Amino acid sequence: MVGFYEFQLIILVSLCFIFLLVERHVSRRKELKEKDLHTAERLEDGEPTTSNNFLATLTRQYLVVYAIVMGADWLQGPYVYSLYREQYGLPERMVAVLFVTGFMSAGLTAPLVGVWADQHGRKKLCLAFCLTYIFTCCCITIPYLPILLLGRVCGGISTSILYSAFESWLVSSAGALALPSTDLSTIFGRATLVNGFVATGAGVASNQLVTLTGSFTSPFIASGVLLLLAYLVIRASWGENFGGGGTTPGKDLFQLKRLGQAWRIVRDDPMLLVIGLTQTCFEGSMYLFVFLWVPSLQEASPTFPTIALPLGYIFSSFMISMMLGSLLYSVVTTQSGGLTVHAKLSSLVCAFAALALATSIRSDSERVRFWAFCAFEACVGMYYPVQGMLRGTLISNEHRATLSSLFRVPLNVFVVVSLMTGVSSARDAVLSACSLMLAFSALMTAFVVVTRADDHVSSEASLRPE
Repeated sequence: MVGFYEFQLIILVSLCFIFLLVERHVSRRKELKEKDLHTAERLEDGEPTTSNNFLATLTRQYLVVYAIVMGADWLQGPYVYSLYREQYGLPERMVAVLFVTGFMSAGLTAPLVGVWADQHGRKKLCLAFCLTYIFTCCCITIPYLPILLLGRVCGGISTSILYSAFESWLVSSAGALALPSTDLSTIFGRATLVNGFVATGAGVASNQLVTLTGSFTSPFIASGVLLLLAYLVIRASWGENFGGGGTTPGKDLFQLKRLGQAWRIVRDDPMLLVIGLTQTCFEGSMYLFVFLWVPSLQEASPTFPTIALPLGYIFSSFMISMMLGSLLYSVVTTQSGGLTVHAKLSSLVCAFAALALATSIRSDSERVRFWAFCAFEACVGMYYPVQGMLRGTLISNEHRATLSSLFRVPLNVFVVVSLMTGVSSARDAVLSACSLMLAFSALMTAFVVVTRADDHVSSEASLRPE
């Protein structure tokens, strides 16, 4: 007999397949409509017509690596909490300390990671990510608290690289190939879709690995193998790129002057300030959700702990929901993918995410909470390509990785403070705070970014040569 969560996964997969067919139909119609027009324009301007080849090559280079590294990351997702809490028998307060250690490490190293990526090369930092995350996987398999803490420190550094250097490499490479913003939007949308497929498979694979081995450490060992593969693929297929002054060796190890320049850029631009606020509120809520979804569903389940929840299948359902959000993004932006549209989507995504978390707090039903969490994950699926496009459009290449990492400092402070409140006794309070922060971010995006987006587009157009 198929259980509740297995049945919900089947429903979500069916919905995803339908959405995928719709998205492909809409995209194909637009491609056929614009293909001849674009070719004629390029020939008239004397430009080569090989940009599609450049797009295909860059998309393949990025998505292959992105799929591997995100697969390695997602393999660990369903069982981090359970490994610490159930297999190692650590009290929930200590589990929170381990999570806090990772976020503090990420917060302290985020600005430096961005500077080093801009100055010493994004490819080098991505290779370093593979090595530090492999070390993290090794540490987490050893049930000795100092080693676990060391693993969380390295995991925090790895996370900072994962969410800054990889995106910066893609945007810079697209700029070097003179690809239009619509092509970059296409890559971001496909990356989120691939991420959903990979995460879904990783959830099922991790569930099967745990079932076969009887140990929560097996997904982390498999993750280390994937990271080694990613290292080899990056080394063989990626070219290097830098930010401003990337080839000049600096004497300031901690790059305080460059960080000061980046901060002044953000301080003087209200749109960048709000983008940083959105990153703090949304990604902070997302990281806290990673810590909270398992105990929240366990608390609402009438059969737990007699019958354990199938965490791998639940995790896969969340990832399918994320894919649905990504497909919805692709359909919307296929029709119109400008800066104003992305600003409006950013506001709407934060608003719906706030509503989803609020619903999970108000209900004690296991099923309502599950579907509220699925809705939140669908918002995550839209958030990443939307935010990636906003950053790619509004942040210059010179400081791209630095600013992307600088935004992660308040993000990690927010997460650390929330975890240190005592999540086990204040779970609803933490989720309520996340919901309010997301609602505030939605309003700020609507009043600042949306209202200024048209002016920004107009000023950019006026600077282009005729």
